[in-house]
Amino acid sequence: MEPVDVAYAELHCHTNFSFLDGASHPEDLVEEASRLGLAALALTDHDGYYGVVRFAEAARPLGLPTVFGAELTLEIEHLVAEPDPPGEHLVVLTTGPVGYARLARAISLGQLAGEKTAPRFELADLADAARAGVHANGRRTSVVNDSWFVLTGCRKGAVPAALLADGPAAARRALGRLVTAFGRDRVLVELWDHGDPLDRHRNDALALVAAETGVGVVATNNVHYARPAGRRLATALAAVRARRSLDEIDGWLPATPFAHLRGPVEQQRRFARYPGAVERTVEVAAECAFDLRHAAPELPDHDVPPGHTEMSWLRELTARGAAVRYPRTHPDHDRAIRQIAYELDVIEQLNFPGYFLVVHDIVEFCRRHDIYCQGRGSAANSAVCYALGITKADAVALGLLFERFLSPERDGPPDIDLDIEHQRREEVIQHVYERHGRDRAAQVANVITYRARSAIREMAKAVGVSPGQADAITRWVDRWGSPDASGHGAGTGGAPSSAKPSNGEAGAGARIIT
Repeated sequence: MEPVDVAYAELHCHTNFSFLDGASHPEDLVEEASRLGLAALALTDHDGYYGVVRFAEAARPLGLPTVFGAELTLEIEHLVAEPDPPGEHLVVLTTGPVGYARLARAISLGQLAGEKTAPRFELADLADAARAGVHANGRRTSVVNDSWFVLTGCRKGAVPAALLADGPAAARRALGRLVTAFGRDRVLVELWDHGDPLDRHRNDALALVAAETGVGVVATNNVHYARPAGRRLATALAAVRARRSLDEIDGWLPATPFAHLRGPVEQQRRFARYPGAVERTVEVAAECAFDLRHAAPELPDHDVPPGHTEMSWLRELTARGAAVRYPRTHPDHDRAIRQIAYELDVIEQLNFPGYFLVVHDIVEFCRRHDIYCQGRGSAANSAVCYALGITKADAVALGLLFERFLSPERDGPPDIDLDIEHQRREEVIQHVYERHGRDRAAQVANVITYRARSAIREMAKAVGVSPGQADAITRWVDRWGSPDASGHGAGTGGAPSSAKPSNGEAGAGARIIT
């Protein structure tokens, strides 16, 4: 760890969830940031929050403050396999759960407006999104942007690109548009130094544009891999992304291997000519950093009959079901009633009645329409779930332990998986959309990774190995063994290839994301 008299927070960092761009796992970046003694680390993957959970979970035990954001791609119609893909970049950093929720909403809308791998973001829409009402602030719209910091970004950001193409006047105009959209105190001109001879000249010009516009500057390293050794993998991934060999894209590749995490002392030395650029990173990080657990969304209010709360209605539905499942003639009637009362008290204590009402609504829809549906997993340990008809196992008669399913000592809501017959699952999905709104419900997504054989074939193309040779190599993969269960795939470091709705996910209808 470097001396603590100099502090620095990295505000622009890509993981391998920036598909075929970032070359390091979130865990590797967190470990290196902690070793270097960074004040905080921001995750800014392209057009999504894909890596934030792994990032947050890796940082929490190390005590590394976490900043959440994304590098959004503007002005792109569709993705093309080019060495230098089109699009204008904008880095957004969120301040706390409200900012996080606003960016999540903006990303979702952009993904829906575009096409797969090519979301559509417009500057005006993002300016509105920065003030939008979200669940985290009671749906209140802000007068000004009070929850995002916006960085001008890398060479593909509007300001650096305008500077390079048309000079300082154009850069000032581009910066002025960002100031108008997000506020002068919320826009920061990003400076970075990867050792290119032109980096200092560009940074000088950007710093002057910032000063003339009355905007602050921050130093970043536009990180794409944790350590210098990651550069070889990063260049190979760039070749895979462009569908070309390394020789063919050599002219587009960075000339230096410096897009890695750097410590405070080195950054202070590199940016000494820009007073405050390093120190400002710590101030921004301090305002932005929070634990991801604070951003957990709440379920929507469930419609209940007049005179009822969610909890009282859940008790009523459970009592109706218990009268059928545990009639007075049932040998375990008294024990079942006591167990149900205990479970309902726990549900009320943890404030989860709405969750059970949501799942019950899905189950009732299936029952009314004669669609096979059955809960499974630890939900079978609940007498309430049995009384509501969610599960078919009599938890009381079988002596199952409710605490395995839900208890005050466990974090987060319970997890109820529903098996729904696949021929009619789409009917249930459409019911969920109609019941909660298409902008309030989503299917569970899988993150797919390159497996060993695919990774070898892609890397073989990148280094110029013939298809025949690549096939010969892949025949030996099974003898060497498959990648480990952690998802660290061969060759590409287990880089995620996409996020797709999981039509095979039995619990998709029961997991409502708001």
